[in-house]
Amino acid sequence: MRAIRQRGLGGPEVLELVELPRPEPPEGHILIEVTRAGVNFTDVQGRATGMRTMVDSGGAPQRLSQDDFPVVPGGEVAGVRADTGERVVALCGTGGYAEWAIALEELTYPLPAEITDEIAVALLVQGTTAWHLYTSCARLSGQETVVVQAAAGGAGSIAVQLGKSMGAARIIGMASSEEKRQLALSLGATQAIDSAPEGLTDRLLQANDGEPVDVVFDMTGGEVFEGCFAALAAFGTVVVYGVASGAPPTIGARSLIAGSRSIKGFWLMDIIRTVGLEGALDDLFARVLEGDLRPVVGATYPLGEAARAQEDLLRRRTTGKLCLDPRS
Repeated sequence: MRAIRQRGLGGPEVLELVELPRPEPPEGHILIEVTRAGVNFTDVQGRATGMRTMVDSGGAPQRLSQDDFPVVPGGEVAGVRADTGERVVALCGTGGYAEWAIALEELTYPLPAEITDEIAVALLVQGTTAWHLYTSCARLSGQETVVVQAAAGGAGSIAVQLGKSMGAARIIGMASSEEKRQLALSLGATQAIDSAPEGLTDRLLQANDGEPVDVVFDMTGGEVFEGCFAALAAFGTVVVYGVASGAPPTIGARSLIAGSRSIKGFWLMDIIRTVGLEGALDDLFARVLEGDLRPVVGATYPLGEAARAQEDLLRRRTTGKLCLDPRS
């Protein structure tokens, strides 16, 4: 089969298109003919630093060493079960950048006929993440202003759309370009502002009629986190679910005590190990079928252009969910 092999840590040059044997599923796993493989920022982190956060079961984020390579990256796929012919979407941990992948049966979910492969992959990780940012973390009362970073990205674009139905009174989307900000507004954001760290606090306050904000969904860290935290209201919350900047937040206890503000962490794998994804996926599928949710599907790249897809994602040249097509 054709697959992308990552031969070590480094830049896009460590990804290569190769021929590999079709994997054999061990007990409790299934073999999937892949029609779409999702491209995530975690794939870029895994290529550059060896950090793995897309795991099948148990454990915690881990860092691969040079001794663990080569590997086939990619943690999520849509495709067809080899044993039943049923269309599914699945978390596979690794191995998704290929024509065939294996996944745990318990992390494989059937697809309604009306849900396309691209939409399924968009909802599996980013969609369920956005859903749980509200339901498991923010738990809004109906009066809050919510700030969504990367509002034109995979998780952010869904979080913007879910906001009002989840109880947000106002939604401020953050994005790096005017085109992306216009997309955030079209998806339901009340305001959309530049995500650059310089002057960010002032822009957030201005977008919220001079008032501090109540909830921030932070996937960036670094100076962007600090700018958002400075705009946070008393008893407000920042939910941290990523560190795309590479600089984790550094907030002391005094900053939390003064203003009674809080920081929550969120990692989807903890949801998978506890309550599972079925409830979130069922609700998201229903919203799509009813026309209440429109996942933003970005570019689909041929399998051999996986390196370009990752670089486009890293350089913020994309919107919505990126996929690979192993058949092209």
